Amino acid sequence: MEIKEIVRERYGLAALRAVAGGSSCCGASANPDGCGADPITSNLYDAGQTGQVPENAVLASLGCGNPTALAKLNEGETVLDLGSGGGIDVLLSARRVGPTGKAYGLDMTDEMLRLARENQRQSGIQNAEFLKGEIESIPLPDNSVDVVISNCVINLSADKDRVLREAFRVLKPGGRFAASDVVVRGEVPDQVRRSLELWVGCIAGALQEREYIGKLAEAGFDGIDIQPTRVYSVEDARQFLAGEGIDVDAIAPQVENKFMSAFIRAVKPAPKECCGPACCR
Repeated sequence: MEIKEIVRERYGLAALRAVAGGSSCCGASANPDGCGADPITSNLYDAGQTGQVPENAVLASLGCGNPTALAKLNEGETVLDLGSGGGIDVLLSARRVGPTGKAYGLDMTDEMLRLARENQRQSGIQNAEFLKGEIESIPLPDNSVDVVISNCVINLSADKDRVLREAFRVLKPGGRFAASDVVVRGEVPDQVRRSLELWVGCIAGALQEREYIGKLAEAGFDGIDIQPTRVYSVEDARQFLAGEGIDVDAIAPQVENKFMSAFIRAVKPAPKECCGPACCR
């Protein structure tokens, strides 16, 4: 089964769990009995934010950060959330850009889209719209949004270069990319990396920090910055790794503090101003 279908199935089940009143977290504590104090998905939104959206939008959140808290959003702007899930970041963004702005959510999972639209209905927010599609092929025109956000979804794509090129395409000149995602610092043994990626992102393909920067630059972005928001210790993942048959104490020196959630910023350059007759030819 391709990774896209695995992700679609996993996130569809997560939406159904949220509707049934269960959390959708996927960290070390994820199990049929609940998530407990999941170090990845817990405590990302403050009470002021969770009070603005239906409970199911919070329960369905599978993010590793809070891009709406860190991204600059202005009244009247258009925002696009890649992999919008149950809609929490779209609904919060819609409130921040106000009635003259617009927030789009893009998701490929029917169950999540139904949940997001129901959460929108319950919240009474009019300036949001949820689109079905894939983040590798965004169904919006060139130069049509001011801000692209995403919350721990780009790491799930098998073609991150295409995702970033698409984000660049739909952004207006001067538009901002503002994503929370999983990033790796330094080298990690392959077996351990695969296990930690599974733990930290359900099904993840986390990039090294320098790789992420390089791919953003190749897509055309400027002003690239990666800011750690949560750095994960081996202790955070001990229960999961032990279940994978990995000697946690033996690998600790190789992986400690190398996996992190980060806020990734970049800007689509604006065209240079005309400075002479040659510019107008």
